[in-house]
Amino acid sequence: MNTRILQERRERVFIVLAAVFLCAMTLLNVIGITRFIQLGPLALAVGVLPYPLTFLCTDLICELYGRARANFLVSIGLALNIFILAVLTLGDIAPSVPPEVMPPWQILSLANPVSLPNGEFVAGNVGLYQIIYATTSGAVFASMLAYIAAQYCDVQLFHFWKRLTNGKHLWLRNNFSTLVSQLVDSIMVVSVTFGAVFLRGEITFQAILVLVGSNYAFKALCALLDTIPLYLLVAWLRRYLVLGPNDYAVSITNPETAT
Repeated sequence: MNTRILQERRERVFIVLAAVFLCAMTLLNVIGITRFIQLGPLALAVGVLPYPLTFLCTDLICELYGRARANFLVSIGLALNIFILAVLTLGDIAPSVPPEVMPPWQILSLANPVSLPNGEFVAGNVGLYQIIYATTSGAVFASMLAYIAAQYCDVQLFHFWKRLTNGKHLWLRNNFSTLVSQLVDSIMVVSVTFGAVFLRGEITFQAILVLVGSNYAFKALCALLDTIPLYLLVAWLRRYLVLGPNDYAVSITNPETAT
């Protein structure tokens, strides 16, 4: 195979994995806690649904591209978290257009006072963006803190287990790194998001435990279920990217073997 074509193939695969990772992470922040859904015994924020894909992507990148590429992607995700929070804040502090030119669907009429996650009580005519900002900005900040801890933890633990097993037992490093990092993520994101609400007495400790348990149970189940897809993807991508068992697709050091 031509060296240039092979290098382009490797970069395209990385871009696809990075795009899925960043898309799932952004969805978590955009839709966040705007709605809670019931999946059997689990109570989940709708933003959690795509999030397990981020750990599958980082594990694939760790396995195929190495720690440096995985850490680079996590750092880009952190920068995007900061950008999202900055845009949300800018939208909140910027002056609104005059009422006569404001579309009617941007104003909600509340019959009873409602306590927002930021501690503000609103009633009567309330701006739609005010509700969105109050329900997402805190969640984005919590998500950012949890993201930093969980994703870097996942990358480090993945390579720790890889060194410990001499590159064998992909299932072990995939599951052990993800299960631990998902626990860190679930505890941090729920405690930071709902900490102020809990301290004001508007949510019980039992409810916090239910949210943490539901989040972790869903993510842990997804982590266990993605073991088979991970094996299949790694096997196929190693052939597609012309990689040996312990090679990384960061560069082509021996073009003669790229056949």
